[in-house]
Amino acid sequence: MQYDTCQDCPAGPGETTREKTIHTEPQTVSLSFFRFGSAVDRAWAFAMMGLARRGLPKVPGIGFWKLCGSGQGEGFSLRPNTAVYAILATWDKFETARAQTQSAPIFERYRARATESWTVLLAPISARGSWSGTAPFAPSEDSGSGPLAALTRATVRPSRMLRFWRRVPDVSAVIGTDPNVAFKIGIGEVPFLHQITFSIWPDPASMARFARADGPHARAIRAVRDGNWFREELYARFRVTETYGSWHGKCPLEDLKDTA
Repeated sequence: MQYDTCQDCPAGPGETTREKTIHTEPQTVSLSFFRFGSAVDRAWAFAMMGLARRGLPKVPGIGFWKLCGSGQGEGFSLRPNTAVYAILATWDKFETARAQTQSAPIFERYRARATESWTVLLAPISARGSWSGTAPFAPSEDSGSGPLAALTRATVRPSRMLRFWRRVPDVSAVIGTDPNVAFKIGIGEVPFLHQITFSIWPDPASMARFARADGPHARAIRAVRDGNWFREELYARFRVTETYGSWHGKCPLEDLKDTA
């Protein structure tokens, strides 16, 4: 597989991980973002958070899937963004993921309503934790090429919710000003309690510098560990294998060629 949608985007260096199980048939994860303009289309997208649950399981080849809303800002957010929604899904083959996210009727319905959409196809290379009681991502051998993506998903304990949300503005500000992050967004299944951050980085070094640097993010991680804030959590890394569509009028990863 190649990372080829942003044709001039560079390949990142390889990465080794400890939380890895090798599979002979690489899994592909898709994350599709949709932006809606009018109030009518936004109301339709909100309603689909419930209605699409009937259609998604019928898509051929789909595995684990989640429908997500989004928050404003650069990560977790208390303020909902009523214009942006996302569909995350796993697939047993890259070709199936590409074909179904482009032509399955439910994805076509979302694109027909949206003013803009962008889909990222991902190869899992490490995963730790669980999501709704399952381990949805099946890591495979890292190709060592293409940008890296990080996904963090957490179920916040209600008793720790206020402490968690007090940390959010500082962490969001840090990731928002990091010059290396190519794309970042906060999405979630249930407001306040089920939260997901997704970000894309040019290489392992830039991702590691952000994660390990002393500051609001590192202090929040220590507080989570010390205070047992999360009832469930998952951390996963991926290689970006392909993208299509646009976000804010362009491929968000096209500027990575400037870092080569």
